[in-house]
Amino acid sequence: MAFCTMAQTVSIPKGTRDFGRTEMAERNWIFDTIKSVFRTYGYQQIETPSMENLSTLLGKYGDEGDRLLFRILNSGDAFAGLDPAKYTTEDGLDGRALASAACEKGLRYDLTVPFARYVVMHRNEITFPFKRFQIQPVWRADRPQKGRYREFYQCDVDAIGSDSLLNELELVQIVDRVFTLLGIRVAVRINNRKVLTGLAEICGAPDMVTDITVAIDKLEKIGIEKVEEELLSKGISGQAVTVIETMLGLSGTVSEKISSVRTLMNGGSASGLVSETGLKGLDETEELFALISAAGIGQSVEADFSLARGLDYYTGAIFEVKALDYPIGSICGGGRYDNLTGIFGLADTSGVGISFGADRIYDVLKALGKFPSDLASSTCILFANMGKEELKYILPAVRALRDSGVACEIYPDPVKLRRQFEYAEKRGIRFLSINGSDEAERKTLNVKRLSDGMQRQFDYDDVDGMIDFLS
Repeated sequence: MAFCTMAQTVSIPKGTRDFGRTEMAERNWIFDTIKSVFRTYGYQQIETPSMENLSTLLGKYGDEGDRLLFRILNSGDAFAGLDPAKYTTEDGLDGRALASAACEKGLRYDLTVPFARYVVMHRNEITFPFKRFQIQPVWRADRPQKGRYREFYQCDVDAIGSDSLLNELELVQIVDRVFTLLGIRVAVRINNRKVLTGLAEICGAPDMVTDITVAIDKLEKIGIEKVEEELLSKGISGQAVTVIETMLGLSGTVSEKISSVRTLMNGGSASGLVSETGLKGLDETEELFALISAAGIGQSVEADFSLARGLDYYTGAIFEVKALDYPIGSICGGGRYDNLTGIFGLADTSGVGISFGADRIYDVLKALGKFPSDLASSTCILFANMGKEELKYILPAVRALRDSGVACEIYPDPVKLRRQFEYAEKRGIRFLSINGSDEAERKTLNVKRLSDGMQRQFDYDDVDGMIDFLS
C-alpha cells in the first residue's frame, strides 16, 4: 500500500528569529564589545536559569508586566484535579487564575529580578558591593512588531550593596564607552523615581504614584492628550493634571530644569504642597550630573523629568538610551532599586543596573551599516585539497598555524580547484593556500590573498612569516 504524505509547513513562533552564520558573527561582535567594557569596570559574569518559580517573578513588574510573563505548565497533566468552576466568575473563566494553578514556573521576564534572587541565595558566597554582568535571553508575551520581540537578549550590568552615586556614574560611563565602540550616536536620558513620587505628592495623590508613572511612561507612544485622558480617568484632578503637564513640558539646560522642578517641589505648584522626597531626588540628580560633567562623557546626556520607566521596583535614578540616527524604541535602560532583594529576605541592600537590548542594538547597527566587513567568516585561510599525498604534506603546517591561533580549514575533498575557490569566496575566507608536489619537493607553502591576488611563498617552517602576511 502506498502512502501519500503532505510536506509539513515549518515555521518559528512570531516574535522570534533564526540567526545564521553572518548574523551570529555580528551578534557575537556586539556581545564581545559589551563584555570587554563590562570587565574594564570590574564586573564579573554570572548566569541564572531560563525559568524561575512564578513566585519569584510575579508582582515585581506591575500588572502589565505580569500579563506578559510566559508561564510553563506543570509536568504531566497540569490540569488534572483542577475544577474549572473554581476559576469561573460572572464574567466567565478567569484564565490568569487557572494558569496560576496549573503553572508553578515561568520564563524570566528580565535579568534583574533573577539577579536579586541570586544575590539573596548566594549572599554568603559573594563580596559586597557585588558587581556582576549577565548576557542571556529573556521572554515576554508581547505583540510582535518592529523592534519588539518575544525572545531577545539582554546584556545587564549591576552593582549591588552600595548606594553611592559613583555606581550610577559608572553606568553612564559604560553606556558612553559601549556605544562609542559600536559607532552608534545615542542620547542618554536621566530622571529619578523620587522626583516622580514627589510629583504625585504635590498633586495631592501620593497613593497614585504608580498610576501617574504608568501613564507618563506612555507619553511617547500615545502623546500628551491621551496621557491626560488616562490620568483623568484614574480620578486624578484637573488641577493635578496641569501640574503634571507643566513638568512634562520642561525645557532648557540641566540646571534650569532642576531649578524649575525644585520650585514645584518646594511649594511652587498650584497645590502649594512640598515634597521632601521629590527634593531628595533632585539633590541626587544634581549630584549625578556634577559627576557626569567631571567625568567628560562623550555621548549626549540630558535630564528628562518626563522619563518614567514603568517597572515597579525602581526607587532612585532611572536611565533610558535611544539611538539618534535610527527610529526605534529605547536600546538601553535601567535604574536604582532599593527594595528588590528585601522581597526575597535580604533587606537594606540597594542596587543599580542597566540593560543593553542586544536585538535592538543589532537592528540599529544593521540599518546603519556599522558592522565590520570581515566578520562573516571565522576562517582566515583555506588549504586546498590536492590529493592524499599533498594532504599529508600540509597537515603539520595547518596544525602549527592553529596552535598559533590562526583559524584554518582544509577543503575536505580533492575536487576541482574552481569549486574550492568558490567555497572560499562564498565563505568570505581571505586567503587560499594551494600546495602540490612542486611545493612539497621545495619544502615551501604557497599563500594567496584573494582580495587582490597577491601571492607569497614561505619556507615550510616559517610560521611567523605566514602569520604576518595573514594579519
